[in-house]
Amino acid sequence: MAAQYSIEGTTARAIAASVERAVSGGALGPGDALPPVRRLAGELGVSPGTVATAYKELRGRGVVVTRGRGGTAVAAAPAVASRRPPKVPEGLRDLAGGHPDPAFLPDLMPPAQLSPGARSHRSAPRLPELEEAVRSWLGADAVPVEHITFAHGALDCVARLLSVELRPGDAVAMEDPGYHHLLDLVQALGLRTAAVAVDDEGMRPEALSAALRAGARAVVLSPRAQNPYGGCFSARRRDALAEVLRSAPEVLTVENDHAAEIAGAPLRSLASAGLERWAHVRTVTKYLGTDLRWAAAACDPTTLARHDGRLLLTSGWISHVLQRTVLGLLGDPATSAQVAAARAAYAERRRTLVAALASHGIAAHGVSGMNVWAPVRDESAAVNGLRSRGWWVAAGARFRIASGPGVRITAAGLEPADGVRLASDFAEVLGESEATYGG
Repeated sequence: MAAQYSIEGTTARAIAASVERAVSGGALGPGDALPPVRRLAGELGVSPGTVATAYKELRGRGVVVTRGRGGTAVAAAPAVASRRPPKVPEGLRDLAGGHPDPAFLPDLMPPAQLSPGARSHRSAPRLPELEEAVRSWLGADAVPVEHITFAHGALDCVARLLSVELRPGDAVAMEDPGYHHLLDLVQALGLRTAAVAVDDEGMRPEALSAALRAGARAVVLSPRAQNPYGGCFSARRRDALAEVLRSAPEVLTVENDHAAEIAGAPLRSLASAGLERWAHVRTVTKYLGTDLRWAAAACDPTTLARHDGRLLLTSGWISHVLQRTVLGLLGDPATSAQVAAARAAYAERRRTLVAALASHGIAAHGVSGMNVWAPVRDESAAVNGLRSRGWWVAAGARFRIASGPGVRITAAGLEPADGVRLASDFAEVLGESEATYGG
């Protein structure tokens, strides 16, 4: 504990409030140890049970974590500030945002008919028509669809699944490099990240096995369009991961299929692998519009009950106006044609960029999705060098846990000719960096 701060209080609530004030005010920082229960009880003149209750309350709110014999300590602060992307400098071509090409997004037309009157939808939170459309959509990819639910986007769904399943201090196996918002989310929930290395086929089975042996209680992974690396499951990799996960039946596996229709790769889902605890999450934001904060999830019955129970206690349901808008777009032939065009264009742009980089001796990765990952020795040198040539790419630091440095390039809006030019500029930048800092 920080020497300058003394915990106060004679009730569990007062003791917990004292610790929380110290954390919010900076007197206690991430990793600072709290006194053992019996010692603090003696100092405050209260029973050990009172202190234990206070610590339990703090753990439940994610303020502290307990590490066995390591005692109780202030939880790590979420690294939200450090992972937020910097503002794009004026005049640069933005290839850092991870966004789709606006030219391929349909016009959003809310339904003309709204729900009549002011009434609760808690008794029927999901539109039956959309539920059936989702069953057809996911079922076409062999995802079991007996149990379906909706959420306010993929991050909202993953957050709810983890928060009802785990407790602060529990570990979640996460892709490394991985999606920075998911990495931040796990820390914000008071959970720990267990890094699992990825390659062009997704999570590596031996790395996942190591994370499970170390105590990870949930796994979050992408079956295709992995962000930022671009990997996708092969059938062989899916089967190998399923074998690892079946050895830990109590672990919840959350599959984030965030770019499904524009991934440019088939789905080989773990949802059909016979796991006991699983959820397959799919959203439409990347190809129908960023304002459509909606996601569907298929899952096992226990996961469904826990997710929906928490949803009913909070927002209650997903807006029926939003649901009808999604339903209309999913069944619209013109929108389907536009999504197909986007899928083909993104695949061409991604392949062109990867091939152009390879022609300069740069081994980049991106077999699916909208992004390309290029390993580099010095992220700052690569980002600043490309900036001087009019390009703005994402430094890899905010996507990484323990993996090596790199940069993420969003290829979705990069025409093939521009991709060739970018690759040439990239090669020059790396050459200048090696000349300055050594090969």
